[in-house]
Amino acid sequence: MTEPQFFTAEDGLRLAYRDEGTGLPLIALAGLTRNGDDFDFLAPHLPSVRLIRPDYRGRGRSQWGDPGSYTIEQEARDVHGLMDHLGLARAAILGTSRGGLIAMLLAATAKERLLGVCLNDIGPEIAPEGLASIAAYIGRNPGADSYEAAAEARARTAVGFANVPRERWLADVKNLFTETETGLAITYDPALAHGFADGAEIPPLWPLFDALDGLPVALIHGAGSDILAQSTADEMRRRRPDMGYARLEDRGHVPWLDEPDALAVIRAWLAEITNASQTRDPA
Repeated sequence: MTEPQFFTAEDGLRLAYRDEGTGLPLIALAGLTRNGDDFDFLAPHLPSVRLIRPDYRGRGRSQWGDPGSYTIEQEARDVHGLMDHLGLARAAILGTSRGGLIAMLLAATAKERLLGVCLNDIGPEIAPEGLASIAAYIGRNPGADSYEAAAEARARTAVGFANVPRERWLADVKNLFTETETGLAITYDPALAHGFADGAEIPPLWPLFDALDGLPVALIHGAGSDILAQSTADEMRRRRPDMGYARLEDRGHVPWLDEPDALAVIRAWLAEITNASQTRDPA
């Protein structure tokens, strides 16, 4: 596994990222409390891309900062900063949950820097039951004393998931928590919970989705998701009939993206971006 690298954000915070492979630059943005390790399951299936995985401020290996800066707007600026640091004029964005909201904001504010956007179980309407579920755990340690216990708890309680091997739950919780002498601990700043509570009222997001017009777009959707309702996914498809789409049975929020149907859509989306780039910038 590639060791993390670091860059300095506009406010001086030290932020981590991993940069692996060559080819089409693909920036993978994780969920609200997660980090770039979430894409460990997908990475081996994408050998032809340059996979760039940042840890948001206050998460993973990145430095903790002012809790007031844990916003989608600031995190979008941090993506800009990372692209500038790496000398990337444009990149494709794969956004899981929170990462998809960041991707849509980037489309609305800096579309010229995007090659395309793939959304993983997120859309312009967020189901209230999913928000309530997040509010119940954010900022709290899991209460498990081992990875095995946490994996068993996840298998029992994860909404919408079925037929998941024990080994996958175990790998998943190892990305979520660290072991300490007193049990498992979260890998992000607990103060992230304050910003989530403060931002409970979500502004209209359909204009951000509509800003994706003209870009190759795909959507991965967990059939049992408590964040992305089927009615929202249907409206997204109505507005973008060209959008790649996979509805994954036995998956809730969020799919791991190495499911066969998810991989098929992601690969088709990447191929569309490559073809569009070659048409726009012929050799």
